[in-house]
Amino acid sequence: MTNQNIFYNLVFGFTFGIFLSSFIKIGFSFFLFTLLLASVVFTFGYYFAQSKKLIILLAIFLLAFGLGILRYEIKDLHPENKFFQEQVNKKVKIEGVIVAEPKVKDQGVELVVLSQSERVLVFFGLFPEFKYGDLIAVEGKLTEIENFETSTGADFDYVSFLAKDDIFYQVSFAQAEFISAGHGSYSKAKLLDFKNALIRQTNLLIKEPESALLGGLLLGAKNSLGKEWQTDFRIAGVSHIVALSGYNITIVADGIMIVLAFLPRLFSVSFGVLGIILFAIMTGAGATVIRASIMALLVIWAKATHRKYDIARALLLALFLMLIQNPKILVYDISFQLSFLATLALVFVSPLVEKKMTFITERYKLRELFVSTIATQIFVLPFILYKMGMLSIFGLFTNVLILPFIPAVMLFGTLAILLGFISPFLAVPVAFASSLLLTYMLKVIYISSHLPLSALTINNFPLVLVIIIYVIFTVIIWRAQNFSKIKIYAD
Repeated sequence: MTNQNIFYNLVFGFTFGIFLSSFIKIGFSFFLFTLLLASVVFTFGYYFAQSKKLIILLAIFLLAFGLGILRYEIKDLHPENKFFQEQVNKKVKIEGVIVAEPKVKDQGVELVVLSQSERVLVFFGLFPEFKYGDLIAVEGKLTEIENFETSTGADFDYVSFLAKDDIFYQVSFAQAEFISAGHGSYSKAKLLDFKNALIRQTNLLIKEPESALLGGLLLGAKNSLGKEWQTDFRIAGVSHIVALSGYNITIVADGIMIVLAFLPRLFSVSFGVLGIILFAIMTGAGATVIRASIMALLVIWAKATHRKYDIARALLLALFLMLIQNPKILVYDISFQLSFLATLALVFVSPLVEKKMTFITERYKLRELFVSTIATQIFVLPFILYKMGMLSIFGLFTNVLILPFIPAVMLFGTLAILLGFISPFLAVPVAFASSLLLTYMLKVIYISSHLPLSALTINNFPLVLVIIIYVIFTVIIWRAQNFSKIKIYAD
């Protein structure tokens, strides 16, 4: 029995407990039952069983399973707020602090306001402008969050999606009035101010919509793309490029460590870790960013300690830590689910695809690009069909055409923004190079999304079929890995 086996049993048991609790109201009493059962199994295995290792691993799994149930039950405890319950469907006037960065959308602004220990979603016009940490007065009709149907005809569980962040009420078409500033975290407020300064500098150097795309690539600010472009991105199958990944975040950390390479290694690594944490906070600390940040931190740790980096174990550790923090993201956060599936594809599916792609040159990392694109597109497709009901016909081709240029765009874009703070004159040539690449990418996306039959709408893709497909994927991956091990031993 190795530490690795114990780790896998802990993660899988904990995750399964949370997964089951997401669909069935199990209750605290069942946690006590699993705790007792784990104790009995462990005692039996330790004193009586011949195969002690398997029994002890089963006991660890049961214990972790019970802890997963307990964690979900704790998260699901939401104290009743009589004021808000009694004011539903009535006009209210409340005061509260903005606890998340305002999201600018086509028809207005979305705020998360903390009022009387309750998070409320507030929608109002583009003006006046508010910032994180502002204390404001809000007036409008209070309603409970409701589910809705997407443009593709799929049902979206908006209630559960917001409940994971403890948001149960909303005020739409609100009137909002500024009272005072500075009621949030000082460090977070300064990081968001810095982020907004970067976005303003981007808009000064590069025209729209190219600047919006660069903001999405560098800072995950995809809302600035506008509704029409976001729709084109979905149809073209490239929405993921404006979702910050471990690749983007590792670049940030490596850049910091390269700049500070003249310092002792401990200092450069420490600043790299700090850079990742601050970057994650600045970009909103969503589930995708947190997962990518944890994995990037593990990469730095592996380099600093000269240990072998096991990406599969790192992914599971990231999952475990994130579920401890918020167990509801497992089932109710689509961005996290897509990010996790895409990473699984890179770890387990890419090696299988690469064996069939030996005819593609390794120069300029072209083979790696094709392999990773094909693997992720195939692996996440069933889930996308189930959740979004949209099949992008040219998605694979579009990804291959634009992904090779993203590193260059990020490099030129970052240099242009930094030079812009020093001298706009110096920044112009670099910004022009970045703008050319961004224009090319947007043109490819526009053409791909406007071709005849560029996307197919598939309503009500069955969950049973999704499960069957992923079971088949799992069997194929498992058999391929076992076959590789047998071949190695034979050789």
